[in-house]
Order: sequence, then structure tokens, then C-alpha cells
Amino acid sequence: MKNFLIILSSLVLLNVNAQDQDIKAKAILDDLSKTTKSYKTITTDFVLTMFNKDKKQIEKQTGKVVTKGLMFKLDIPGNTIMCDGKTIWNHNKDAKEVTIKTFDATNNDQLNPSKIFTIYESGFKYKYIAEEKVGAVVCHAIDLYPTVDQGKKKYHSIKIYVDKTKKQVVQMKIMMKDQSTNVYDIKGLKPNLPVDDKAFIFDTKLFKPDQIIDERD
Repeated sequence: MKNFLIILSSLVLLNVNAQDQDIKAKAILDDLSKTTKSYKTITTDFVLTMFNKDKKQIEKQTGKVVTKGLMFKLDIPGNTIMCDGKTIWNHNKDAKEVTIKTFDATNNDQLNPSKIFTIYESGFKYKYIAEEKVGAVVCHAIDLYPTVDQGKKKYHSIKIYVDKTKKQVVQMKIMMKDQSTNVYDIKGLKPNLPVDDKAFIFDTKLFKPDQIIDERD
């Protein structure tokens, strides 16, 4: 769980001049962005697989993400993280604690799983590589390179695979500076499933006061 949060939170988004971008990659990513933003909700399972520098698998984590605008629910082993667009709750199941914070959508350092679908929009230069298959799916493979504060990031590049037909993210490979690789496989992305706003509010009634850590101002 900790590894997942570190990897996701490290994808800081900053502006980059679009004129410097690969034209073909930009066209594909613009279509991807348009398609993704047309969805009212996104529900998907994912698998995060971590490989060491010798390409040997060292860890695998599964999870599920539901997003609706600024709202999201993330389920990963040991934790459930929910946000209604104003408040974010992190339920640590092992510690039997809930941490509550004010959610700030403009704070790039704050966890926001929905960004996994749109990390390419800013903060990166990109380059089209080729058509490649992920399983049986024909994808556009595009390399992303961070443009700001490269020295502070633990990764040097990301390869994103976009389903050529559905215009959806299928896989992301994060190449770390220590030569390890973290691979996100997006499984069964389902757009526009009906999700009530109440699904993004965490109920703290079953917790004792000493199990709730409220960090809101």
C-alpha cells in the first residue's frame, strides 16, 4: 500500500509548452483526454506489479478505483481512501484508524487517484514510439518525460499504452532511476456506471474517538 501511494503521489503535474511536443503523440493524448473527460464516472480494477533492476517480480498489489469528477474511492490492500470533493478519509484497516483531511484539488502533493487517467496532460514531454500489443489489445505506445524538478523524482520516464480503438489507458510502465520498473495494468475500465455521491462519503460512526485522527483546520 505504501509503495502505491508513494508512486501515485510522485506524479506531480506542472505546465509544459505544448509547442515542444511530438505532434502524433499529442493528437493521440488529446483524443484520450477528450474521451476520459466525457465519462461521468470511471470504475476500474488495476494491478500494480513491481520489478527490480533484474526484471524479477518483487511485489504485486491489486486495487479498485471509482472516480466521479473530484470524488473518488480507492480500495487497496489494507486501506480504503474516499473523497467527496471536500474531505478525504483514509481508513487504515491494519491500524483500525481513520485519518481525515481537507481535500484540495489544486494541491498536486495530495493523493488524487483520478490523476492516474490524465497524468499526461501537463508536466511531461511526450514521444510517440510505435503500435504495440498489450495482451490482445493493439495500443499506441507513448513515452512521457517529466519536464520540471527531474532531480526530485524517483522515476525518469513513463511509458503509457493507449487502446487504439477505445482510446483508453490500458497500461502504464514507470521506469525508476534505480532501474526498477512499476507496471500498472488497468483491468476492465467501465465508464458511466451509476454511482451515488454518497458512495464517496466515509461513515465514521463505527469508530471510537481515539481511532479518528482529524487533521482538518
